Amino acid sequence: MASDPEHPSLSSLGKVGKYSGEIGGLEEPLINGGHGPKNYSVAAAILPFLFPALGGLLYGYDIGATSCATISVESATLSGISWYDLSSVEIGLITSGSLYGALIGSLLAFNVADFLGRRRELILAAVLYFVGALVTALAPDLPVMVIGRLVFGIGIGLAMHAAPMYIAETAPSKIRGRLISLKEFFIVLGMVGGYGFGSLLVDIVAGWRYMYGASTPLAVIMGIGMWWLPASPRWLLLRAIQGKGNMQELKETAICCLRRVRGPVFGDSAPEQVDEILAELSYVGEEKEATLSEMFKGKCLKALIIGAGLVLFQQITGQPSVLYYAASILQSAGFSAASDATRVSILLGLLKLIMTGAAVLVVDRLGRRPLLLGGVSGMVISLFLLGSYYLFLDNVPVVAVAALLLYVGCYQISFGPIGWLMISEIFPLRLRGRGLSIAVLVNFGANALVTFAFSPLKALLGAAILFYIFGAIAVLSLLFIFFVVGILLYSFIHVGRKPMLGGANGVVGERLDGVVGTTRRGCRRAVVDGVVMIVNVESGEGKGKLGSSGTLSTTQGLDEVGEAQNKVHREASLAGQVGGGRGKSALTL
Repeated sequence: MASDPEHPSLSSLGKVGKYSGEIGGLEEPLINGGHGPKNYSVAAAILPFLFPALGGLLYGYDIGATSCATISVESATLSGISWYDLSSVEIGLITSGSLYGALIGSLLAFNVADFLGRRRELILAAVLYFVGALVTALAPDLPVMVIGRLVFGIGIGLAMHAAPMYIAETAPSKIRGRLISLKEFFIVLGMVGGYGFGSLLVDIVAGWRYMYGASTPLAVIMGIGMWWLPASPRWLLLRAIQGKGNMQELKETAICCLRRVRGPVFGDSAPEQVDEILAELSYVGEEKEATLSEMFKGKCLKALIIGAGLVLFQQITGQPSVLYYAASILQSAGFSAASDATRVSILLGLLKLIMTGAAVLVVDRLGRRPLLLGGVSGMVISLFLLGSYYLFLDNVPVVAVAALLLYVGCYQISFGPIGWLMISEIFPLRLRGRGLSIAVLVNFGANALVTFAFSPLKALLGAAILFYIFGAIAVLSLLFIFFVVGILLYSFIHVGRKPMLGGANGVVGERLDGVVGTTRRGCRRAVVDGVVMIVNVESGEGKGKLGSSGTLSTTQGLDEVGEAQNKVHREASLAGQVGGGRGKSALTL
């Protein structure tokens, strides 16, 4: 297939040389990574990541701080208020208030995010973070405190929607995956900071006010930083091809923004990059606006079932309860001093931080479903252990600590990072923003419900029964991952089989964008931007100097497949140097 101005060539989409062995992009052509061995300045790439990531850090901080604040606000001697004698429902309102706000923020993001753009959405999130934290910290009574929590939560909903998109659309392709993963790392870092700061203040009179007020400086830094940063070049070009502004003016603005986020090393290649992005966006149908009805048809419906199901089970297996009520659980488990309970909560946060890093390192090698199945199995064990502790092991507090550590570790290598990773992979490009909005909506809705219900249900049923219920739901989530997710992902992948070179079979999607290669663990990896997700091609008897297997990873793409398939075959052949050996294909989901 020859290259022409309207149909970008495969090499332009992948942006790698024929034998470069470097991946050009993780998902779709956001900002391509070609034009030389280094097309960005590391210093210039830091700030477009750092300021949006502060939105995640503030979300994580709220989780950790609230875990400690609920102890402080209920104390007759340390709360510093006359309305400290709160019911379990009122405590549930405090802890879940930010999550109900995030639910509202998710609804707003679905309707106004494309109009505002990622940058302005993050500026608005920073303003809401600041106002919400200030109102909560200065609250004279419970209703005002809950209002402050709601406002802060709206900021969470907007930030969690806009931050990953801004980072993805401005980051250089060579480090995009690491930066998106680091955003999740910042959330966990915020949790550790919240637990740590809370443990220092939990024994101080009115310490809960300082815990919530401490997030205001970070909100100011985030807001100023996002005001200074440029708009996403891709969002500007999307507005241009959808006829929502002057094409030439938006192109010129996008060129300036691209130079700012890439640094001076980018030089004069920005106009060429902008032209390529425009061509690519037009070619994959971005000029058409997505409609809500499209989300509930065909492959989008399957993606929605997987995505919404994963984030739903992520929450209703008790994750919000363990995080928000960690200090309270530990206090009831024998750590009578509030400071002791909150310090053990810091240990939970540090473990979460370590396991997040471990998940980032192994997810591509081990696959999504194996990590989900293994991690959720560990969660089942830990939840039944917690239930057993409250039922007949209450004189051994180490059991509660071990169960909490096991739960946090297993969650962070399964539901924690992989649920959102799969959501980002399975939705078609044009509908990915709305798909993400719906997933965020389900996530925060379930999170708020579980967080609110935990305290009154614990009082009604007892902690033992409640954790047994969470354990039973975790068993159901295992069945969902094994059967429903497995079947739907197989239907995504099994769109069509085409023979690979050397007799190996490879699964090829209906539509392809481009093929690039990368060296990983001594293997050659072929990446196809098509409808299929991940397929391993093993070499059988063939011996390859680059290794015995390669991976085809696809998301969505174009109508013509002839030349693209040939290139897939060549890359698959390189993957294992199959030659005349007999090969086989295997799914690595």
